Amino acid sequence: MKSSLEVLSPTRVRLDVEVAYSELESHVANAYKKVATQVNIPGFRKGKIPASMIDQRVGRGTVLDEAINTALPEFYGQAAREHTVAVIGRPEVDVKEFVDNEKLVFSVEVDVRPEVKLPDFSKITIDVDDVTVTDADVDEQIESLRTRFGTLTTVEREVKNGDFTTLDMTAYINGEEVDGGQANDISYEVGSDKMIDGLDEILIGMKAGDTKTFETQLVGQQEGEKGEVKATVKAVKERELPPVDDAFAKLASEFDTLAELKADFVVRLERVKKMEQGAQARDRLVEKLLADNEIPVPDNLVELEVNDHLEGEGRLEDAEHRAEVDAQVRSSLKSDFLLDAIVAAEDVQITEVELTEYLVRTSQRYGMAPQQFAEELQKAGQIQQLVAEVTRAKALASVLGRVTVKDASGKVIDLEALAPKPVNPADLVEEA
Repeated sequence: MKSSLEVLSPTRVRLDVEVAYSELESHVANAYKKVATQVNIPGFRKGKIPASMIDQRVGRGTVLDEAINTALPEFYGQAAREHTVAVIGRPEVDVKEFVDNEKLVFSVEVDVRPEVKLPDFSKITIDVDDVTVTDADVDEQIESLRTRFGTLTTVEREVKNGDFTTLDMTAYINGEEVDGGQANDISYEVGSDKMIDGLDEILIGMKAGDTKTFETQLVGQQEGEKGEVKATVKAVKERELPPVDDAFAKLASEFDTLAELKADFVVRLERVKKMEQGAQARDRLVEKLLADNEIPVPDNLVELEVNDHLEGEGRLEDAEHRAEVDAQVRSSLKSDFLLDAIVAAEDVQITEVELTEYLVRTSQRYGMAPQQFAEELQKAGQIQQLVAEVTRAKALASVLGRVTVKDASGKVIDLEALAPKPVNPADLVEEA
């Protein structure tokens, strides 16, 4: 096999390939075998039909077409490897010439990963915010803790923002009750905006026993479609919060005084904000690298992803939304190309332990058991995506270690000290 490479653009190449018939013979032989199992010729058993008879009854051209179609991916892949082409997207194949018993000539145009030039990371300085814990930060934590220890008391008055209501709700489309669209005795915090659009607005001013119907978009409906929801208030409750004093500190924590509790919050918040410094340094490094590099993206790949996204939303004809999605896809692809270039440059490999640690930490963010989270990823076919994410994170951490990171006060930040602590891989296994 002979091949040559022509660079058409920073993101597209053409491979010209010539294959001698001798390299194609095995594919032709397999094609005859396949065709022999697909045709019926009197006097011959299926699969035992001679090539000469297939040529006579079916035509050698049909066999050769089958052989060529089977062989093309193999020879295309071989040519791509020979020229170290980082292929992405779908190849466009054009058979230029085929001479029986002599040669096959074809060309392939395909999108490729753009070259990304990486800087000397030791010469880069990144600025991050100072770590400051304010009284307002501590007060927010105190209020959150008070909420957890608050009590609900039934009241005979109109609903106000922040109240808790007990509701019966029924959904309708075109006047017909939706199958499974009824729910009773729902506890809902008014103003939380955690349920159906429009519910918070209609609840304000209602009393126990009142019923209202409002229009809203229901689950499964397309953009712009509306259904109706009938909501009945069965009870109104207000939350009473405990006073902020030493007694509350004893009730809600292991501390004896409010001052001790607040001091502990300061320590915890400082730890969290230091971790946020590390995340900020990572994000700002990526922003800087993207700003300093004009990374091209294949238009074909962008168009394909945009169309898939819009088709899933049923908004193929929405030009304004298309422009938004186009910009998002281009930005995402540029980041992926940058991070993958760093992975290649750093020759990063991840271990099973590192993958497990990441899986455990991520599952905690979603409030799921690690094993359950892993199973859901498997079902969704996202394991490879997870591996890529972990690999990219490790590569970025590697180069970030060579970057100078300073806070707004000019203090150099030790990112190693901010790295998450290792997770016990045994945590991945749920207790029986």
